Amino acid sequence: MASVSVDQQGRARSGGLLLACVADHGTASHAYFGSEGLLKGPEASRNLADAIHFLCALHGRHPGVIDHAAGRTIDPAARAWLSEAAVAMAAERHYLTRLSVAAGAIPSTPGGASSETAILAQRGALATLAQSDRKGCALGAALAFAADWSAIRIVLDAAAKRFGIEPPVSTLSSREILEAVADEAGEDIAAQRAILFGAQQFALQHRGLWDLLEARQQARREY
Repeated sequence: MASVSVDQQGRARSGGLLLACVADHGTASHAYFGSEGLLKGPEASRNLADAIHFLCALHGRHPGVIDHAAGRTIDPAARAWLSEAAVAMAAERHYLTRLSVAAGAIPSTPGGASSETAILAQRGALATLAQSDRKGCALGAALAFAADWSAIRIVLDAAAKRFGIEPPVSTLSSREILEAVADEAGEDIAAQRAILFGAQQFALQHRGLWDLLEARQQARREY
């Protein structure tokens, strides 16, 4: 856990810990992400369409995680980053919408109603996390979102190429900028713990999304 890492490493800097937390618990470490079945197999079009529709359900509406976090963050440098990130995420939402239209209808999957319930619960959980009153928690969730989006983008761009859309360039921040924002906002131990808690909880929610998508793929194969 990220909080254990702080204890073990002493005053390790917040940015490096946050990026490591996202790498360990988020999208990129999930077995389904980057798998043959998702990106290249005979059912890749259906699986990618499924991922696009669920990502759109989770992150395709305004306000999102970054927008919510902007209303809970008072640090000037962090607010400046959130303002820029919100503009970048508006473009990403537009991209998601284009992909969902190009992908067509959501693939028919056994247990579809329970999947919809699960994604609604996840969206609510992320909104709650990004509106936390604990100083630094919402910012940590927003930073984790931006860090994890670089992995999500691999899936989006694979879908774009399959569905005949030219992938636009993402303007969400680089890892270096995310690390710098986290370092500055997490200078004291309480803020660092809150930032890492928000980041870890966000990453785990995204991992839950990939658990859901993998389960849906398996359900379609067995149907």
